[in-house]
Amino acid sequence: MRKERLNVYFDAALSAELDALAARRKVSKSQIVEAALAAFLSPDGADQREAAIVRRLDRLTRSIERLERDVTIGNEAVALFVKFWLSTTPPLPDTMREAAQASGRERYEGFVETLARRLAKGGTLAKEVSEEHKA
Repeated sequence: MRKERLNVYFDAALSAELDALAARRKVSKSQIVEAALAAFLSPDGADQREAAIVRRLDRLTRSIERLERDVTIGNEAVALFVKFWLSTTPPLPDTMREAAQASGRERYEGFVETLARRLAKGGTLAKEVSEEHKA
């Protein structure tokens, strides 16, 4: 196959990246530029790039939908808890307030420790809820 010599000019930063890539892959800069130009000029190259972008967008969309569902579940759980707590917990007399606050701090620290352990294990309430309702 006959090859033609071309002289091209690159931005210095791009040229440095090309040098580094050629060294890493142990191929010539000409091979890299030729492959990139062939991919760019390929009639189905644009279709392949578009398909790859569509697949990536689909994955991102599904991921955002799961995130949205999980946030909704979390918000609803907190709202239900607060509503229940506010409607069932009577106000404390002033004489008991200090002891209740000390107990509350202690219980809160226990809650935070339990939460940290659950998160470290990878278990989540959302997973538990969805698994319970599948069965």
